[in-house]
Amino acid sequence: DTKEGMWHSCPECGAIIYRNVLKENYFVCIDCSFHFRISSDDYINLLLDNNKFQEFGENIISCDPLKFKFSKDYSTQITESIKKTNKSDAITTVLGKINNISVILGVMDFSFIGGSMGSVVGEKISQAITRAEEEKLPLIMITSSGGARMQEGAYSLMQLAKTSSKLARFSKNGGFYIVIITDPTTGGITASIAMLGDVILAEPNALICFAGPRVIKQTIGQDLPEGFQKSEFLLEKGFIDSIVHRRELKKTITLLIKLFNKNNG
Repeated sequence: DTKEGMWHSCPECGAIIYRNVLKENYFVCIDCSFHFRISSDDYINLLLDNNKFQEFGENIISCDPLKFKFSKDYSTQITESIKKTNKSDAITTVLGKINNISVILGVMDFSFIGGSMGSVVGEKISQAITRAEEEKLPLIMITSSGGARMQEGAYSLMQLAKTSSKLARFSKNGGFYIVIITDPTTGGITASIAMLGDVILAEPNALICFAGPRVIKQTIGQDLPEGFQKSEFLLEKGFIDSIVHRRELKKTITLLIKLFNKNNG
């Protein structure tokens, strides 16, 4: 008589966890602390005071400039993803407060075409950077992505340059930028916004890379070392600043803003 979806099996240790217990523990395994993937709405609810926020850029929707066709038309893929996720694209951008500190927050969602960055994602990130700069607010990005969106070809690749140049100006003008890398963050997102933060945080055991392990194995014909491309390995090599448990994210972000943000009163 148990409803479907009420119990979850941990991919790491195999523990069977009741959904309500998992939710109360921030969707982290109570036995081994494996961090389940969660939606952009879950992160917003986790971080923003009283889950109150002002969303912007929500009406921007991708077109199909290349009339891309594969197993499914790109235009159909967009329509289906919007219906499935109730999101206009793979990132949600909002103005809200974290422990009473106003911030601009962008949260990527892997469930929307693999969190890929096309022209809409690039534009929404660009708008978030501009708004943070104009209103002198900290900028926070939570990444989860398979990389650039191949269905838009060069349009998607140009978003790397667009967002990176905007972040360079934001930094030059004294802006404070925090990145939180979640599983998985790969490809063009890793090659741009994910590695340009003033402070780069990551969740435990997150896959962080440019080319994924399967692609590398197919290229060099060898298995990768255990733990290669995981957040713990990147912390050891100095690519990220800290690994933060999900329950500690809000407190850690608040502390960082108070310590480092030049515009924080």
